[in-house]
Amino acid sequence: MKWTESLDIAIELVDRHPEVDPKTINFVDLHRMVCELDEFDDDPNRSGEKILEAIQMAWIDEL
Repeated sequence: MKWTESLDIAIELVDRHPEVDPKTINFVDLHRMVCELDEFDDDPNRSGEKILEAIQMAWIDEL
């Protein structure tokens, strides 16, 4: 997965972290969680606030 695949990332985060409320997560923790996904294969430095916000919104929508 790449940073641009926010929906796929969100689905993986729902499965891997069911205890986390995505409305309360900070971007530093979200970045770390995405980078730790087994399927994630992108440069960790290519993300930004806009990308992390899109992932967070997709995660909220998935719940």
